[in-house]
Amino acid sequence: MQFLLAFIVVAPLLGAVAALLPAPPGLRGRNPDQAVLRHGVTVTGAVLIAAIVLAAGFDHDQPATMQATTDISWIPALGVRIHLGIDGISLPLLLLTALLTFLCALYSYFKLPAGPSPKAFIALVLVLESGTLATFAVLDLLLFFLAFEMVLIPMYFLIARWGGDRRRAAAWKFILYTLLGSVVMLLGLLLIGLKSGTFDMVALATDNGRGLTTSVQVIAVLAIGVGLAVKTPMWPLHSWLPDAHTAAPTVGSVLLAGVLLKMGTYGFVRILLPIAPDGMRTFAPYLAAFAVVGIVYGSLACLALARNGAKGDLKRLIAYSSVGHMGFVLLGIATMTPTGVNGALFANIAHGLITGLLFFLVGAIKDRYGTADLDTLAGATGAALYGRAPRLGALLAFAAVASLGLPGLAGFWGEMLTLFGAYSPAEGLSRPAFRTFMAIGAFGTLLTAAYMLIVVRRVCMGEHTPHSQLSPDDRTPQPADDPGRPTAAGSPPRLADIQTYEAAAWTPLAALTVLAGLWPAILLGLTDPAVQKLLAGGKS
Repeated sequence: MQFLLAFIVVAPLLGAVAALLPAPPGLRGRNPDQAVLRHGVTVTGAVLIAAIVLAAGFDHDQPATMQATTDISWIPALGVRIHLGIDGISLPLLLLTALLTFLCALYSYFKLPAGPSPKAFIALVLVLESGTLATFAVLDLLLFFLAFEMVLIPMYFLIARWGGDRRRAAAWKFILYTLLGSVVMLLGLLLIGLKSGTFDMVALATDNGRGLTTSVQVIAVLAIGVGLAVKTPMWPLHSWLPDAHTAAPTVGSVLLAGVLLKMGTYGFVRILLPIAPDGMRTFAPYLAAFAVVGIVYGSLACLALARNGAKGDLKRLIAYSSVGHMGFVLLGIATMTPTGVNGALFANIAHGLITGLLFFLVGAIKDRYGTADLDTLAGATGAALYGRAPRLGALLAFAAVASLGLPGLAGFWGEMLTLFGAYSPAEGLSRPAFRTFMAIGAFGTLLTAAYMLIVVRRVCMGEHTPHSQLSPDDRTPQPADDPGRPTAAGSPPRLADIQTYEAAAWTPLAALTVLAGLWPAILLGLTDPAVQKLLAGGKS
C-alpha cells in the first residue's frame, strides 16, 4: 500500500521526463508523435490501475484512519517530512484525478489539440497529474504548498500554447491570480507551522487548534483562505476562470474543472476546518455569504449567455456554471457540520464527473461546428444536435440534467446535503443567517435548471424558424455526411455522431454519474467517518 501510493504520486513525474527523452529504437514506431501519445496513455493507465488497486486494498472499515502512510524526514532543520497518506476524504479525489487524466490522455491520442510538440503536451499533462495527486496525498503543510503550486506552470503552458483565441491573455490572468493567492497562502501556512512547532497535518488536526491562539487562527484562515478561494474559485476571485476555460483546449478544460478546482476546496476541509476551527468559525458566515452570491451570480451569468442573440460561448457558460456549483461546495464547508461537509465532498466528486463530461462534449461540438457560439449552434432550421448527431445530443442533454441536480444522478446529493447542513449549522453560527443562505442557494438551483434547460432546447433542438421564412438554400436538400442516409428537404446536413474513442472517454463519466446518484453510500460511506473524526479534533 505504501509503495502503491508513492508510485501513484511519482510515476507521472517520471513519465513526463521519459516523454521528453528520445524513445528507444524498439518503441519509436513509424510515427514518433503517436508513440509519445501512446506513452501518455500507458503511464496514465498504469497510474489509474494502481489507484484502483489501492482503493481495493483500502480498509473500508476504517476510512477515518490514515492508510498507506509514508513518513520520512526530508528537511530536518525545518521539520519538513515526506509524509504521505490517504483516508476516506482524499481517496475519492485521488481516484477522480487518475480517471480524468487517463481519459484525457486517451482522448488526446485520437484528437490532439493543435499546437507545438506532442512531447511537450504529454509531459505537461503528466506533471499536472503528479502535482494534483500529490496535493491529495501529502500530509505536510509545506509539501502541500509545493504540490499545490506544481500544477500552475503546466496549466499555464497548456492554455498559452495549445489554447484557442486570446489564449495568452487568459493564461497570464490565470497564473497571476493563482500566484498572488499562493503568496498569501504560504504566509498563513508558515504562521501555523512556526506557532505550533510542526508542519505535520495529522498532528495539527489532532491538536484541533488548541496550540494556536484565536488571533493566530483568524489571521491564518484569512491568509490561507484567500489562496484557496482563488483556486476554488470563489466569487469575487473567480474572474480568471471563464477566460481560462474559454481559451483552454478541451482536455485542459476537463482537468481544470475536474480536478484543479477541487484542490482549493480540499484545502479548506483538510487544513482549515481541523487545524484552525476558531478562525473558521469567525469567517464561516462570510464564506457562506460569498458562496451563495457566487451561486446566484454564476447562474445569472449563464442565463445572460444563454439568451437568444447574446452571442454567448458555450464553453464560457459551462465555466460560469462551475462558479455556481463550487458555491454549493463552499456553503457546505461553511456550515462546519458533518452533513454540510459531506455534501461538499460529494458535490466535489459530482462536479468533476459531470462538468468534465460537459467540457468533453462542448469540445466535440466545437470540433464539428467550428464554433461554440450558442446562436450559431442553435441554427435556423429548427433542428440542431437531435437532428444532426442524435447520440451526441442525447448525451449533452443527460449531462445538462445531471448538472442541474436531477434526483437519481450524482449532482443531486451534494446540493441537497449542503442545503440540509445550512439549515442546521454548527454550534456558534447564526441559524437565521444560514437559513437565509439556504433559501438563496435553493433559489440558485432553480436558476441552474433554467439555464441548463435553455441550453438543451437551443443546442439540441435548435431555434424554430417557420418554413416561409427560410431562404431558398435552406429549403433545398443538403448533402449528407453519410451518403447512405440522405437528409430531407429543408433539413440540415448530418454531422459525425459519437465516435468510438469518444464513447470510450465519455462512458465512464456518464456511468459513474448514474452510479453515484443511485448509490450515494459508495461515497458517503468513505467520507462520513473521516469527516466526523476531522470535525471532532482527531477523535473517532
